[in-house]
Amino acid sequence: MNKVQWSDALLLGFEPMDQVHRDFVDLLAAAQNADDTRLPAAWQAVVAHTEDHFGREDDWMRRTHFSSADNHILQHRVVLNLLRDGIGMARAGELERVREMAGELAGWFAKHTQSLDAALALHMRRQPAEALTRYRTRAPVHATAP
Repeated sequence: MNKVQWSDALLLGFEPMDQVHRDFVDLLAAAQNADDTRLPAAWQAVVAHTEDHFGREDDWMRRTHFSSADNHILQHRVVLNLLRDGIGMARAGELERVREMAGELAGWFAKHTQSLDAALALHMRRQPAEALTRYRTRAPVHATAP
């Protein structure tokens, strides 16, 4: 199984995105390391964080007219729907399927970050300085896994 782990290869140079990615890695690692009794709640924390995480990025893309927004937003929607399915699996006791999903998510995240998110971060860094302040003011959501 792919294990998620933070590395500087995931840094994109746009701090609001880098911070939300660090938080995501922490939550996914907590889910991957959770025992069976804690996994459902840990997975719920991953999904709650990802809803906010993707929502922020989608908002940035729409507000700044990012050229690749449609594809990026669609990928977010598909992945988030799959993660939500994992909540039902966890509640049904299908924990091995959730663990497999967590491993797949770890692999997907690294690729997504270094491709689609890297392009978005570059785009965001090119925004006028006064425009960036509104993207930095939104308080980060820190979901915590039990």
